[in-house]
Amino acid sequence: MLDEQTIATLNAMKLLGMAKGLEERLNTPAHAELSHAEFVGFLVQDEKLYRDNQRLKRLLKNARLRQAASLEDIDFRHPRGLNRQVMLELSSTRWIDAHRNVLLTGPTGIGKSYLACALGNFAARNGYTVLYMRAPRLFESLQQSRGDGSHMKTLSRLAKVHLLIIDDFLLNPLGDIERRDLLEIVEDRYQAGSTIITSQCPINDWHPNIGDPTLADAICDRLFHNTFKIDLRGDSMRKGKKESEPIPTEKQRKGKE
Repeated sequence: MLDEQTIATLNAMKLLGMAKGLEERLNTPAHAELSHAEFVGFLVQDEKLYRDNQRLKRLLKNARLRQAASLEDIDFRHPRGLNRQVMLELSSTRWIDAHRNVLLTGPTGIGKSYLACALGNFAARNGYTVLYMRAPRLFESLQQSRGDGSHMKTLSRLAKVHLLIIDDFLLNPLGDIERRDLLEIVEDRYQAGSTIITSQCPINDWHPNIGDPTLADAICDRLFHNTFKIDLRGDSMRKGKKESEPIPTEKQRKGKE
């Protein structure tokens, strides 16, 4: 009866991991041999693990990643100019801590969005806040925020996220309002957060497609500084195997022969 009351109290105090751990450990005979300090230590670890898992769930949910992608499943077999050394550098959190950007360019279907989402997934699993948005939807959201008076609040939210992913940039030339919003975003995030941008438009063509030369200078200067530039080339990966399809084992290959 006392154990049930203790579990109920822990749940009431929102110590849900500890409550679940206590219930499970009380039903495990081996744990009866633990000292009081050891038993409490395990319960504390149960609570920490529970909170870490809940935080990860929130980070991934708030990231709104377009694809369930991971760095481990990146396909280096497809000929597209993807440099393993660059991806190895991006497999560490140092680039996020240093507020470095990643610019991914290449034709449609080459895997830009997958790589961006894989990096976003990696960042979230390491405790960083992430937000994914397609460029058209981003500018539409900012335009709507002007109408309801939340424009500054929206810009502030974009500035505070550790990693901002802007997908499908420059599908169309930018209008004046879009240019000014983009400048505010990159200015707020300059040396304060990391930004990943994917685009079918080659980086050398970004300046003329952004439009206004003065604003384009300011935007490109902030985006291109301290940046990983990944230019992908080749045929669409959608015509072949999926990005996340595992490499067959030697046993599987022999079975097909």
